[in-house]
Amino acid sequence: MGGWWRRSAAALGLGCLLMSGGAALRGADWPAFRGGAMQGLVTERGLPTKWDAKTGANVIWTAKLPKSDQPFSSPIVSNGKLFLTYTLAASREHHVLCLDPADGKTLWDTKIEPGPWKLTDLRGGYNAPTPAADGAHVFAVFGSAVVASLDFTGKVVWRKELDDHAFDVALGTSPVLYKDTVLLQCDLTDKKSSLLALRKDTGEIAYREPRPEVNFSHGTPALVEIGGANQLLVSASNRLQGVDPATGKVIWFCASKGDAVGPVYGGGLVYVDDGRGAPGMAVDPTGKGDVTATHIKWKYKESLPEGISTPLIVGDYIYRVTKPATVHCIELKTGKSMYEERIDGLSTWSSPVATPEGNVYFCNGGKSFVVKAGPTYELVATNDLGDANVGPSPAVAGGRIFIRGMMQLFCIGAK
Repeated sequence: MGGWWRRSAAALGLGCLLMSGGAALRGADWPAFRGGAMQGLVTERGLPTKWDAKTGANVIWTAKLPKSDQPFSSPIVSNGKLFLTYTLAASREHHVLCLDPADGKTLWDTKIEPGPWKLTDLRGGYNAPTPAADGAHVFAVFGSAVVASLDFTGKVVWRKELDDHAFDVALGTSPVLYKDTVLLQCDLTDKKSSLLALRKDTGEIAYREPRPEVNFSHGTPALVEIGGANQLLVSASNRLQGVDPATGKVIWFCASKGDAVGPVYGGGLVYVDDGRGAPGMAVDPTGKGDVTATHIKWKYKESLPEGISTPLIVGDYIYRVTKPATVHCIELKTGKSMYEERIDGLSTWSSPVATPEGNVYFCNGGKSFVVKAGPTYELVATNDLGDANVGPSPAVAGGRIFIRGMMQLFCIGAK
């Protein structure tokens, strides 16, 4: 691996972040939003950079998906199973779907009884959160304020309704697995925000840590290792925090804006921005208490345009997608803009991933783009699957890329 990749991997503590009983994840798994380390960094080499639905080039299989309203949740892969969720707004149907990643055949489809929240504003929909899995169970969260655990045969083990559900527009945060708990960022608009930890085996509350000082959020926290200890990086509309995932207690915090996207970590710094058009900033996460005046290393001088895909840190650079179809490359240490490149057809919804060879993938069911990592813009490939550009981010497992479109799920791999 190149030096930039070693720095990124070392900063994350790859392979030991999402744990099941203390056991490290298999390299072929992509068990949560943005992967095992939740940072969009792929450990596998040799992924194709080019594919085409019309010619079938490097398209291993396609699977027709059930109709879903606003299919924002991303696919995941765990222990030889591929999972995704889908919903129907009119009937409030919630489903967890399991496929065989080898051929795309449906293994089972389990219906989950919806929760107590009936959405009147469907901009976020019921299907924003991505599930997470630990090799034996899959944990799904839906926008009606319900969480469910299923075993790998599709049997519902437990179902938990959230008591408070005054979320802003929708429940957007995805679950984070930490040891024997399922962590969920429940930031609300009525000053009843909390970090909720549910027991993986029963769904009972392990802890509920109040967060009265924060307002709403839609991003997913990131579980990282800092100074030999686990931290959960949690961002809301008015505050960025480093939290002890075992207790939910705040280690450090600073004033920020970051409600629409989750924070990312690399090179010893946490990067966050609002996703709605506010400046980004980088924070040193080694402090204690209020670090607003001491640990903010830089603020991006200009407000970034709107874009709700999660940023990506690759080595010394941050990659950020915003409207109108623009990739921003920002130097991690200084906040200096390296380039801004408009790419027609680029989705501002799905989050990019990067490989050890230094390729950054912007994948979608419509057009996908591969860019070379580095401070200068270099387009490697443009690909078209002929489906729609929707919200899901890709899953990468077993040498294959799984891309969810509006109508189909695509498996991309070298032929």
